Amino acid sequence: MTAQVTPMMAQFLEIKAQHRDALLFYRMGDFYEMFFDDAVAAAEALDIALTKRGKHLGEDIPMCGVPVHSAEGYFLTLIRKGFRVAVCEQMEDPAEAKKRGSKAVVHRAVVRLVTPGTLTEDTLLEARRHNYLVAYADIRGESSLAWTDISTGAFHVMPCPLVRLAPELARLAPREILVADGMSNDTVSLIEETGAAITPLSPSSFDSGSAERRIQSLFQVKSIESFGSFTRSDLAAMGAIIDYLEITQKGKLPLLRAPSRTLAQRMMQIDAATRRNLELTTSINGGRAGSLLATIDRTLTAGGARLLEHRLSSPSTQIPIVTERLDAVSACVADSALSETLRDTLRKVPDMDRALSRLGLDRGGPRDLAAIRNGLAQAAHLHETLRNQDLPKVLSDSVNALSGHDDLLNLLEAALIAEPPLLARDGGFIAPGYDADLDDTRQLRDEGKGIIGKMQAEFIATTGIQSLKIKHNNVLGYFIETTATHAQKMLSPPLSETFIHRQTTANQVRFTTVELSEIETKILNAGNRALEIEKTLFQSLKQAVLTRNEQVGAAAAALAEIDLTAALAHLARSENWVRAQIDDSRDFVVASGRHPVVERALQKEGEPFIANDCTLTAEGDKAALTLLTGPNMAGKSTYLRQNALIAILAQMGSFVPATSAKIGLVSQVFSRVGASDDLARGRSTFMVEMVETAAILNQADERALVILDEIGRGTATYDGLSIAWATLEHLHEVNRCRALFATHYHEMTSLADRMDGVKNATVAVREWEGEVIFLHEVRPGAADRSYGVQVAKLAGLPASVVARAHDVLDALEKGEREGGERQKALIDDLPLFSATPAPAPQSVKPSPVADRLKDIHPDMLTPKEALDLIYELKSLEKD
Repeated sequence: MTAQVTPMMAQFLEIKAQHRDALLFYRMGDFYEMFFDDAVAAAEALDIALTKRGKHLGEDIPMCGVPVHSAEGYFLTLIRKGFRVAVCEQMEDPAEAKKRGSKAVVHRAVVRLVTPGTLTEDTLLEARRHNYLVAYADIRGESSLAWTDISTGAFHVMPCPLVRLAPELARLAPREILVADGMSNDTVSLIEETGAAITPLSPSSFDSGSAERRIQSLFQVKSIESFGSFTRSDLAAMGAIIDYLEITQKGKLPLLRAPSRTLAQRMMQIDAATRRNLELTTSINGGRAGSLLATIDRTLTAGGARLLEHRLSSPSTQIPIVTERLDAVSACVADSALSETLRDTLRKVPDMDRALSRLGLDRGGPRDLAAIRNGLAQAAHLHETLRNQDLPKVLSDSVNALSGHDDLLNLLEAALIAEPPLLARDGGFIAPGYDADLDDTRQLRDEGKGIIGKMQAEFIATTGIQSLKIKHNNVLGYFIETTATHAQKMLSPPLSETFIHRQTTANQVRFTTVELSEIETKILNAGNRALEIEKTLFQSLKQAVLTRNEQVGAAAAALAEIDLTAALAHLARSENWVRAQIDDSRDFVVASGRHPVVERALQKEGEPFIANDCTLTAEGDKAALTLLTGPNMAGKSTYLRQNALIAILAQMGSFVPATSAKIGLVSQVFSRVGASDDLARGRSTFMVEMVETAAILNQADERALVILDEIGRGTATYDGLSIAWATLEHLHEVNRCRALFATHYHEMTSLADRMDGVKNATVAVREWEGEVIFLHEVRPGAADRSYGVQVAKLAGLPASVVARAHDVLDALEKGEREGGERQKALIDDLPLFSATPAPAPQSVKPSPVADRLKDIHPDMLTPKEALDLIYELKSLEKD
């Protein structure tokens, strides 16, 4: 027999039918409950107990639940595992529902869809990183990319042909990407490679006509021309984001800033492979530690950290902009006292952007108001410190944005206590003296507790029962409690005329009086009244902030700019970095350049970093290439990477790790360093290498900086050499760019004699008693050997393998000199491999100098004895 569907379950099924693609968190009292397939999936993902509740169509209904107060942590776990969550709240008090009948169901509705790109809570976000929601629109062959971070209000759009989509998505690293239903599989596959959640929307969400109306409505303008000129695809991408936010936020749209149109030509273009190879914002293992971002981050505020990541991901190609940023950093480097004063103040600046966003979405609380207050207070302090200073444009513009908030700051300082609670419903966050009505109500509420204590003392005196207590619970309210033994006295005249029996439990008897009931009403009303007043005041304070959200947002942006400038100055001073000269030439000249991440790692081990020069001087429209040879482990890859990083750092507005640098504007940075299989897409290591190399040769322009490491090593020797040779020729003749080309193919060094603009360089090594010593110095010239066998020995290969490799190498080199047939004969004559290790090389007899030095204790020598020792050692060395 089929069980009848209960009204509550019928309501759940109705709401669930509208949100089939999300887990429905159905509010029931203090818990969010999930049922049916949602419960099964959530229980597994969250590792919580799966139970059951009633039956549906003759089957048990699976159920699981999580407490409301700790739901955010569960949201985060589900989002990271690829789920979307529909939050269904009770929209009325259960008491109201009961008025409609005993079987009436509390009205519920979904108030929010939690998705990866629409998070705002601090507990769900990384404070120092943006959380981007992206939309890609393609209208009649014209494409655009729009993105927003609703937790900060950033809103941007840019033209984005399909060939630029992957690099731009790599730059933004979005959490969620919106696409139109029916988008081509090739485009979807390209987007899937980012690892972001993909959300398809109906084509109507991308309609450019509707999009324009959505933008006008959101920003309450009659025309969007004041924001700039936008194409149809721009409008479609922005409109899709707004439509999606209306769907997920259920009409409570975030405080987005006016849309800003970005052009790719204004940013250095860095593709996904290059970002990964250079480890700009994440290391090869996927974490932040070990990346360039983690190494250079000296920011003190969340806003400053997000701005740093943005600048590092999008270095500018506009020389005036780069110069202005460097001027600001230079000013702080020159005035270290000013810089440290700024940093002392910035340490106290909270994350105003995200507090403002939560208030706008009605998810904020008293602490968000306090964050705005504290941030504006520090802004006022910085303005007072800097307003009379002669500052560069970037800093002076920022200082101007810090003023004009006195009215709002005074309001919040007067209204809020120093450390308010998280939630408005907790009350107690409005400061005494701010609202007279609230003060009076609080006085009644607080003195009521004293009155209860006084009444208890009077009742004890009247009854003579010392154990009598006045207590409170949510069912009975205030009541008088005594033991069953003493209760007989109170149930008998004359006390029974005053004390009215209410309840008897196993060990206690409870009473009330007319006077106690009257006092209870006044006290309870005072408490609820005080809470209602505070909630009303919270709404008025929130509205006061939201009315000035643009000015508050501008102050937050100014604080982030100042923080980033001071942080880069602190980095430059502490690491001995210098300002690069940026111009519109095609020179790339670095003196004593260093790799910041490797240098930091060596510092921790107490080892020095060997700095090296790099000179790529491109005359006219000719190329400038350096062909770098040298053994493995000598530092070729580090040298290549450090010069690419120096270009990126300079154009993001930072000083660079060198003693001097002149950077002719770099439009693109391409890197092909290292490789791995891409088995999921059926690509071998060599195939990945060739795909990345093809992208460089097809896209690099004359202002590009290209670094290539060991092209062609993944295939047969002569195949690899021919590919590397042809690649270098193409870079020289067609791309005409600046490039560093590391190779083991020594045959290629002859190209330096045949091509203008190509020069040889090598990483120096020394041999000592059969051992190889890496000097890590880049010098002009070509390497004569690869030292691969010596490196293999250092890696710990068995001695027998190393000895065998030496035999084979000698035979191959001898055969190469004497001709192909002779080489084959020599190889055929080689004895078969023997597992018996080759005889260990005889140890070198210790020298008399070494023997003498063993007995010397330098700390015990006088200057005269030291001098005599030097003469003695000199004599022994001659013998």
